[in-house]
Amino acid sequence: MVSSERLALTRTVAWLTRFRPVERWLLAYVGFTTIVGVVRLPTQPAVAWVLGANVLILALIALASRPDLGRVGRILREVYPLVLLAAFYPAIDILNDFGAVPVYDAIVRRWEHGLFGGDVSLTWWQSSPSVFWSTVLHAVYFAYYPIVAAPALVFLSMGRIDAVRRAVLWLISAYLICYVAFVLFPVAGPYYEFPRPAPWFIDNWAARLVYGTLEGGSAYGAAFPSSHVAATWTAVAAAFAGSRRFGVALAVPAAMLTVGVVYCQMHYAIDAVAGVALSALLVGCWVWVERRRRQEP
Repeated sequence: MVSSERLALTRTVAWLTRFRPVERWLLAYVGFTTIVGVVRLPTQPAVAWVLGANVLILALIALASRPDLGRVGRILREVYPLVLLAAFYPAIDILNDFGAVPVYDAIVRRWEHGLFGGDVSLTWWQSSPSVFWSTVLHAVYFAYYPIVAAPALVFLSMGRIDAVRRAVLWLISAYLICYVAFVLFPVAGPYYEFPRPAPWFIDNWAARLVYGTLEGGSAYGAAFPSSHVAATWTAVAAAFAGSRRFGVALAVPAAMLTVGVVYCQMHYAIDAVAGVALSALLVGCWVWVERRRRQEP
């Protein structure tokens, strides 16, 4: 009996070693959403789509971990976890029943009032009105997508696979922690809770682009902590770990985005603070892990 248990354990360990750390994060998150989906399925039939997608994602992860991948397959394996975010993010909306689940904005706004004395995202643009800054900061908000993708793509083009893997792992861990929070502690955020800013404030090409994108693909309950801010600063840290100049260059738009998500009334200020804190804590943990590994004999 003992030997059979050891054999089963050995096989399980051998199976897990097929997967890279980032893929284990993906497997854990798929397991989490599957459990949540099964629990919510009786009252939320649409969750069946999430469960079906999870089966396909598991199949993709299994295929990507095969040892006989060709050159193109090996390249795709480095970046496909980031592509899966396009499936994970809209699934949050389904798991949160398209806005029917209870949200915790009242709690988060109390934290906001305690820290800042009021609703910063509601009052800031009104107390400091600027068409120029509305345009610039909405544009930077949309530039979030190339910012978070830049480290993996730039290092991949340079053939620096270790830097690519670091960037993808750090980013995926930041995103998935945020996504777990969105499912367990949904917060709608100013985009849903407050009236839209004045027409003059959002009547520019950048704001129209942002609002058009959000209307077509925003997930309800995905405000706290800000995954935009957490992922952006994690991308900056990953870029800096591979190239200081690259990291410093990304830090400028990252800082503007952190300000912009609040000024443009997309997030509570506390969402942005939590995003920065999460990124700092997570990056610190990953740096510690890397140092420990380098010290191992």
